[in-house]
Amino acid sequence: MKWPVPDTVFTRLFGLVLAALLCSHLVMTGLFVVFAPDGPPPEAPPPPRSAEHARPPPGERPPHDRGERRLPPEFWAGFALQLAAVSLLAWYGARRLVRPIEQLTQGARELGRTLDAPPIDETGPLETRQAAQLFNDMRAKLRRQMEERSHFLAAVSHDLRTPLTRIRLRGTQIDDNTLQQRLNQDIDEMAAMLDATLAYLRDNSQQEGWEQLDIEALLQAMAEDAQELGQPVRFSGQASQLRTLPATLRRCLDNLLENALRYGGSADISLQQSDTTVEICVRDHGPGIPEAQLARVFEPFVRLEDSRNRHTGGTGLGLTIARDAARRMGGELYLSNASDGGLIALLVLPR
Repeated sequence: MKWPVPDTVFTRLFGLVLAALLCSHLVMTGLFVVFAPDGPPPEAPPPPRSAEHARPPPGERPPHDRGERRLPPEFWAGFALQLAAVSLLAWYGARRLVRPIEQLTQGARELGRTLDAPPIDETGPLETRQAAQLFNDMRAKLRRQMEERSHFLAAVSHDLRTPLTRIRLRGTQIDDNTLQQRLNQDIDEMAAMLDATLAYLRDNSQQEGWEQLDIEALLQAMAEDAQELGQPVRFSGQASQLRTLPATLRRCLDNLLENALRYGGSADISLQQSDTTVEICVRDHGPGIPEAQLARVFEPFVRLEDSRNRHTGGTGLGLTIARDAARRMGGELYLSNASDGGLIALLVLPR
């Protein structure tokens, strides 16, 4: 069976150092075998013999062709020990040189998951220290930009409540009841969008600790709560406990369940697990989403015209919040249409 060797900087560096040292040892061994003396100095020649006795027996090689340059076993034992020591030192040196790169890779992975990731250690050679310092500076700038953007949007959303309130009061002076009703609907929609925006920004600014969670019990409780309110929600499946962000996971599942009930009328929740992931599937039985719009509905404030419009009460942030929460937990959210109708929202979380 052929074991695949990962193509990493460590394997390349370790293989290069080991190959160079091994080649140098083989060259030195070959030179030693070629130019080393055959043995002890020659003794006095034996007394002459007759031509018949001087001729070697049939099939026997002359003395000078009998391979007398054999190296002793001690030489090969020493060569093996030296090769083992060189291999160990090459492995240790390559690992030491590659460790800062591995830390930088891990830091980039954590930063892609959340901006609250801790900075990486600025250790190692000069080049890796400079790369780590630049990475930490970039991380700090990204956090400042996101915080400034969130504060700006929150301030604008909060300040817009005052003119909306004045518009509502002035709308009461309109004599046309139909026009007044439409105006109030538009004001309610804008207020709902502002509330959803503030909630979204507030959730992103909160920091939450990782905890062990009985995800099966959580989904069972959510289904039972919905059933008590007369909503057709069914749950099936099982999984062991999962280390996750409990409030973030609950917010993600609430949005998925709310979307399924609003646009599909019912929801089927299924749970399954593997050695590396936990999958939560929320399926409705509504009209689904056109294939060309599956990626677009994750954008903020995007609502489709036919079934997902402003008269259904949605603000267009539900799926945006759900996917953001999934990625914050290191997972991903996928949407697809069922073959027999309805939309499937698949939440995949790592173990």
